[in-house]
Amino acid sequence: MAEDHASPAGPDLAQGVSRNDFSGETLLGHVGDQDVLLVRSGPEIFAIDACCSHYHAPLADGLVVGSEIRCPWHHACFDLRTGEATRAPALNPLAVWRVEQQGERIFVRDKRAQPAALGKSPADAPEKIVIVGGGAAGFAAAEMLRRLEFRGDIVMLSSDSAAPVDRPNLSKDYLAGSAPEDWLPLRPDEFYREAGIDLRLRTEVVSIDTKANKVVLADGGAVSYDRLLLATGAEPARLPIPGADQPHVHTLRALADCRAIIASTVGARRAVVIGASFIGLEAAAALRARNIEVHVVAPEQRPMERVLGPEMGDFVRALHEEHGVVFHLGDTVVAIDGKRATLKSGGALEADVFVVGVGVRPRLALAEQAGLALDRGVVVNEYLETSVPGVFAAGDIARWPDPHCRDNIRVEHWVVAERQGQTAARNMLGRREPFDAVPFFWSQHYDVPINYVGHAENWDEIAISGDIAGRDCMLKYRKQGRVLAVASIYRDLESLKAELAMEQNAVC
Repeated sequence: MAEDHASPAGPDLAQGVSRNDFSGETLLGHVGDQDVLLVRSGPEIFAIDACCSHYHAPLADGLVVGSEIRCPWHHACFDLRTGEATRAPALNPLAVWRVEQQGERIFVRDKRAQPAALGKSPADAPEKIVIVGGGAAGFAAAEMLRRLEFRGDIVMLSSDSAAPVDRPNLSKDYLAGSAPEDWLPLRPDEFYREAGIDLRLRTEVVSIDTKANKVVLADGGAVSYDRLLLATGAEPARLPIPGADQPHVHTLRALADCRAIIASTVGARRAVVIGASFIGLEAAAALRARNIEVHVVAPEQRPMERVLGPEMGDFVRALHEEHGVVFHLGDTVVAIDGKRATLKSGGALEADVFVVGVGVRPRLALAEQAGLALDRGVVVNEYLETSVPGVFAAGDIARWPDPHCRDNIRVEHWVVAERQGQTAARNMLGRREPFDAVPFFWSQHYDVPINYVGHAENWDEIAISGDIAGRDCMLKYRKQGRVLAVASIYRDLESLKAELAMEQNAVC
């Protein structure tokens, strides 16, 4: 996250600018000490906060699409008329100012009031909605229900010990020590009380009775529902090896996991990361930021090749090696005895800390017990409704019909989970809105962000433009001539345009 600007940028928009000075799509200026962005959309001109409410990205570098503007870093969307955050990962609205045009000059006047809500809850809305899960999808659904002025009961059952947090930060800035913990909560504790969301932490759901419309808790209690959202997420895969259950062998999923890793780094000299996944390598970068020697052990020959291809895999490896990471590829850890890890190759590594990042598994036990249709995930239709009417699923467990890759897919992306939670909220209120957002995720390695839009489980061609080693590139993953996904480094506007092309089923 960036800090606010030390001083206002650009012209004083309250004093007006000439039309000749505003010839492009956006113009960065200020009103008083606040940065404000003028945005042109067709014949209309709007004035909004200059930075995204998510991680403070400069919206001047974003993309205007109709009456919305899209963030260049993580693809959040905002309504130019109301400032409302219409698409995750941003949740907070932007301020909007009144624009007045007099002759050849454009003036920014007073700040407009924020709209009270995104819409009215329908008269036949359910009385009680239960959400199982306290991650991205569950939180986004609960928050959206209140933004839609849903007046009924919301019960959110989470097995976690902490209220919903910004999970991507756990393997990035927070683990690296460059982000304080108070950045992590998606909303402060009082939000749930004030919004009337009954958030129950450390609560295990053991079964669902879809005929009686109730969920059964581990303590013997039960909670009834009119609509149910399953957002149970995924859990880290565990290593089935001797010594994997020792206290200095960690997985990274929840805030408690991250706190434990940070505590174990005190006085540590060396860490071994098992697995070259996105989480594993982000953790490796974060541990290097703490000046800890890091070794990565993984069975593949190139990190991330399965998702990003060989060229980007080679780049990611070289980038980490530039920062001192030592790779042991084509190898696995077969046992951990105290601080000694034995490798399949016969070697051994001594370490103070072990972090396991070998993937995650969707939590499907509840869905299976409830008799929901499964196919390597919970099968949902375009409205995210399961095979049982009134029961919805979103996030890491949901397998949905994706119109862009023309297949049923399941992905484990934070932004996708949030957006599905928002869509599920609308559909639990009867809106019948198809989920058609293009999948998106980002990964951060030191000062290098990798953005990825679309979904390509396999491909027959990777078209590369720019220079991967120069950290200025775009890769298009094609199958039978169709672009299924696009990865990029420092090509933010092109990434947004590729996402839009996929939405419109255009050639990108």
